[in-house]
Amino acid sequence: MFEPRRIKHCRVCGSPTDYRVPADDNRDRAICGTCGEIHYENPINVVGTVPFWDDQVLLCRRNIEPRRGLWTLPAGFLELGESTADGARRETDEEAGARIELGALFTVLNVVRAGQVHFFYLARLLDTRFAPGPETIEAQLFREHEIPWDEIAFRTVRETLQRYFEDRRAGRFGVHAGDIA
Repeated sequence: MFEPRRIKHCRVCGSPTDYRVPADDNRDRAICGTCGEIHYENPINVVGTVPFWDDQVLLCRRNIEPRRGLWTLPAGFLELGESTADGARRETDEEAGARIELGALFTVLNVVRAGQVHFFYLARLLDTRFAPGPETIEAQLFREHEIPWDEIAFRTVRETLQRYFEDRRAGRFGVHAGDIA
């Protein structure tokens, strides 16, 4: 079960908060004892892409924790002021230095225990020149049989890759949603 990050101080005035159910609500919220501000804790959004070139997908070897040294799709946290599509483009550029044409939303995966929702878009690579940023050791194209499945960093990435190759074999791509337990 997901445990929320407990908010101890009000973001408005800095006073201590207390958890209780506000009027017209049904769950505990952090409420400022001084100014009455109610603070909501919501899931973090992770956005990324499945960059492809012919029958290959682009993976990045992580240069940061968690899971340093393992492979992932280019993805990261959505920033304020971004759409999920804009964030996915930015993360692909930051992590892989890849030029893409963003396609359709492909997977939406809930990671309830971590308080996250992961969004992956299909992305056609415009070329095979990559310039990985500091969070990436290397960026490399893989055919399905070449993917280092035992070295995939996250279950959402594994699920997205499996769905991608299943849809590719079927000759049609859909939108996939699910929960990662």
